[in-house]
Amino acid sequence: MSIRRFKDFVPNLADDVIVDESAVIIGNVTIGKGSSVWPCTVIRGDIHAIVIGHYTNVQDGSVLHVTHKSKFNPDGFPLHIGNRVTIGHSVVLHGATIQDDCLIGMRSVVMDGTVLDPFVMVAAGSLVPPGKHLTTGLWVGSPVKRIRDLTQEEIEFIGYSANHYSKLAKAHQEVR
Repeated sequence: MSIRRFKDFVPNLADDVIVDESAVIIGNVTIGKGSSVWPCTVIRGDIHAIVIGHYTNVQDGSVLHVTHKSKFNPDGFPLHIGNRVTIGHSVVLHGATIQDDCLIGMRSVVMDGTVLDPFVMVAAGSLVPPGKHLTTGLWVGSPVKRIRDLTQEEIEFIGYSANHYSKLAKAHQEVR
């Protein structure tokens, strides 16, 4: 695992965060308890802050980054990810706000200034364009469109997924 300082920023990880040895975490990054970062993931907080909540999993090959402050965007776009969020394989998250209890499907892209309310499920391969606000429900496509409310089973699955990946990360750590 490569945890790197950038300028005055050193990643701050809770004691029980599990990070695969092939992952890279750089700069102004905070990760909460019970979270996991899987193989070949890059979390780069070099030009703005990245905050990841508790029991969130960032799966294999994902890229998390931010947008700097400039005359074109005076506040920039940090990346905030809530608690119990599942980020699928090869997801790109860039300068967004993802609230608690969301699931971002594999190979999805979530762009600058977007906000995902709690209990949003983004289907695999979807594109969330800059500045979009996703309300609770299932979102699909490129660009995404809201398809419907989540079923009770889907709502329960989001919590199950977060719990499953927390346990699975611990099992991987035990066999190292």
